[in-house]
Amino acid sequence: MRRIVLLTTAITFALASVCAPAQDSLPDIGSSAGELLTPGQQEEYGAMLLAQLRHYDYILEDPLIDSWLDALGSRLGASSDRPTQPFTFFMLRERQINAFATLGGYIGVNAGLVLAADREDEVAGVMAHEISHVTQQHVLRGAERAQKDQLPLLLGMLGAIVAAQAAGGSSAGEATQAAIMSAMGLAQQRQINYTRSNEHEADRIGMQTLARAGYDPGAMAEFFLVMQARSRANAAGAYDIPDYLMTHPVTTTRISEAKERAERLGAGGRSFRAGSIATDNPLLPDGLTIQASDTKGTGYFDLARERLRVFSAESPTAAIREYEQIAGRGQLDEAQRYGLAIARLRAGQAPAAVKLLQELMKDRPADLWINLGLAEAESRSGRKATADTRFEALVQRLPRNRAVVLTYASALLERDDVESGRRAQAVLRPLAGQSGSDPEFQRSFARASEIAGEPIRAGEAYAEAAFLSGRAEQALVQLNVLKKRPEVDYYARARIEARIARITPTVLELHRQGIRDEVLERR
Repeated sequence: MRRIVLLTTAITFALASVCAPAQDSLPDIGSSAGELLTPGQQEEYGAMLLAQLRHYDYILEDPLIDSWLDALGSRLGASSDRPTQPFTFFMLRERQINAFATLGGYIGVNAGLVLAADREDEVAGVMAHEISHVTQQHVLRGAERAQKDQLPLLLGMLGAIVAAQAAGGSSAGEATQAAIMSAMGLAQQRQINYTRSNEHEADRIGMQTLARAGYDPGAMAEFFLVMQARSRANAAGAYDIPDYLMTHPVTTTRISEAKERAERLGAGGRSFRAGSIATDNPLLPDGLTIQASDTKGTGYFDLARERLRVFSAESPTAAIREYEQIAGRGQLDEAQRYGLAIARLRAGQAPAAVKLLQELMKDRPADLWINLGLAEAESRSGRKATADTRFEALVQRLPRNRAVVLTYASALLERDDVESGRRAQAVLRPLAGQSGSDPEFQRSFARASEIAGEPIRAGEAYAEAAFLSGRAEQALVQLNVLKKRPEVDYYARARIEARIARITPTVLELHRQGIRDEVLERR
């Protein structure tokens, strides 16, 4: 529960705390004199929130999953009512059905939401809904209303979500529990008001976005049905109620309205066939299930869902057991065999992963995800020359593809020798100009520089990774130590001092809020 308190505090700071800004300080949304946040300030809060979520290990970091989610989200954002609005999409490792939007166009999606979906259109429907909360300024208006309360709206929008994500953790004392419940009570009421005034608008605008992006607008209603079924099963104790329903209530009226809008928008491309499992869906005949081909999407939903199954499992071994259970109900499909291969690779069973991926390559020889998985498995099974040939071909074809670059660099860094470190640096450099906010890139480049014998470059990148991962105070300490090293030249010192100047206001504001780095506090 201490984890919840700290994270809730950090999130409260991120969107709702602040005062009249100095040049590099953050404004106080909680102040009675608070003004409308500028786009730049909204972006800064969103980035701080994402960093705090990383700090407490809520974010699922994987370049292939990131590439799929960003492709899907960018397509929807470009088709929204505000195509120039910047969006940042990120995946959380939790398996509850959930998604949320916050200031600056930052949109989080739980792994559980993707696992519950049958097709990409359904995930797109939820994301389009959240995008609409941003484009219609529902989030920003909520932040303005929060100025009137001692407790900011952020605790309702995200504090409650974070508390739900962390459910199952250790218990806390009665005073702490009472404080959390009091905050949640106000947050819940504020969220109810937000829901009543904005949910239907987000549905309507989101469905228009879906249609413009080439997705089936009827998918939004279909996924409402999935959540409604979970809610009904919860009454019988079969499932936990989806967290998404706590802030996005689903009713039969809402589903009916969504279906009517989809029909008016000309929802097409769906095919129906009788299924063998009866449904309690009140809007479909008994025994009828919806089957739809995913021909208009990114093309990677099936693999992304299975990769998420592996990365969100408690352990690689647990993921393997999950696939064994699925296989017990019928033969694994192509995507599930890919997931099993990735689970075996992560469990240290590289030769078994190679065999599975080679079989998949016969039918999908040009598939990027399968090629990357096979190259990684070959490298870990001792077939480094074969792996490097495959990696080099991919890098030559896609030198700026983040997934290709980071996966190859990771394989090189596992070898821990100077030559591999230098090659990793060379592979990573084409991404340097676009990776200032990418902690995975910064960590990889730091380790590559360290292995290659460039400690100053390594130190700068390690500090940047710490800052992007919610450890601003640690980053500041690292940079202050680094600039005192005798081998630091003029240009490196100038870079380091510039970053110190930029990070210091963030650390001071965190201190003002009573938030300090727990690792440094223990020293």
